[in-house]
Amino acid sequence: MEIEKFIEICLPMKLQSFFTGVPDSQLKPLCNYLIDKIGISPNHIIAANEGNCVALAAGYYLSTGNVPVVYLQNSGLGNIINPVASLLNDKVYGIPCIFIIGWRGEPGVKDEPQHAYQGEVTITLLEDMDISVMIIDKHTSEDTLKEKMKEFSSLLNQGKSVAFVVKKGGLTYNGKVEYKNNNSMIREDIIRQIVNVAGEDIIISTTGKTSRELFEIREQNNQPHKYDFLTVGSMGHSSSIALGIALNKPNSRVWCIDGDGAALMHMGAMAVIGAYKPRNLVHVVINNEAHESVGGMPTVAASLDFVKLANACGYPKAVSVDNFTDLDKTLKEAKKSEKLLFIEVKAAIGSRENLGRPTTTPEQNKYDFMSYLHQLS
Repeated sequence: MEIEKFIEICLPMKLQSFFTGVPDSQLKPLCNYLIDKIGISPNHIIAANEGNCVALAAGYYLSTGNVPVVYLQNSGLGNIINPVASLLNDKVYGIPCIFIIGWRGEPGVKDEPQHAYQGEVTITLLEDMDISVMIIDKHTSEDTLKEKMKEFSSLLNQGKSVAFVVKKGGLTYNGKVEYKNNNSMIREDIIRQIVNVAGEDIIISTTGKTSRELFEIREQNNQPHKYDFLTVGSMGHSSSIALGIALNKPNSRVWCIDGDGAALMHMGAMAVIGAYKPRNLVHVVINNEAHESVGGMPTVAASLDFVKLANACGYPKAVSVDNFTDLDKTLKEAKKSEKLLFIEVKAAIGSRENLGRPTTTPEQNKYDFMSYLHQLS
């Protein structure tokens, strides 16, 4: 269904409505439409995480009385459970919300392993949270949608929430949106330089294209994957995984290759890292100011000073680089450093069109990685 028609039927207020979300590739037609028609504004906020979205939506409703819209990938359902159950639910404040959710890992549809279980439990989770569901696919008719909206409108008036769960190809948009920034370094080249300097050090890589590129770099170098833990799911948690390893392997250097969207999603992790100050941890945030792995929509990282943030969180040293000469120098210094270090690397948006995915399973990654760690003192 064309996104314009979907919004016309489901959101009669059209552009007067409030949208907030975390981008999803399955919802790219919606995301591109919002950027194209509304942009980033008080009426459309790309939030740090999905729970953040729910709270923003509640604030919108409380101040206007109008029903907000929250969009997300189903992998973010875990982040909304608390505010949905303890804030929105009609046994608490009864704040209505329309959720639009991309369905990754749909049963019977081939997808990446990190989406498999989440996909299985998506509908059940929503129903357990007392959220009524309509599934949108490429065959959903306008009449069916209109009929469902009569039911949904009644529920929303009662202070309940509803959800449209969108299958692959369920929504379409013909508009073209280009995402770019003014940075020049390519993320894959940045990761390759980190790999070259790190040698046999431990590397924890964040969700999305970062882990995919790290895997392919190892393949191109004919290197084993045992040095790397690929955080293929659980966006925003790679730095905490790295902290847990660094504290328990104090004689081994640990590199965390993070992204700006991931770092923003659970920014409190940086405060915890700064409090413990593991001398063997190097936290690298590749900042392309975008949620590139799910389409390229912007994060708020363009207006954020990561260096000041890291310093405020207690990192003894934090630097920002925007060229390969400075990156090489900084990485070599980090290799010899005896204190916690934060490195922001400013990167362009973009990746190879033929970028592949890991050919080993997460379980095999875990086994090889743990076997390597067990050999270290």
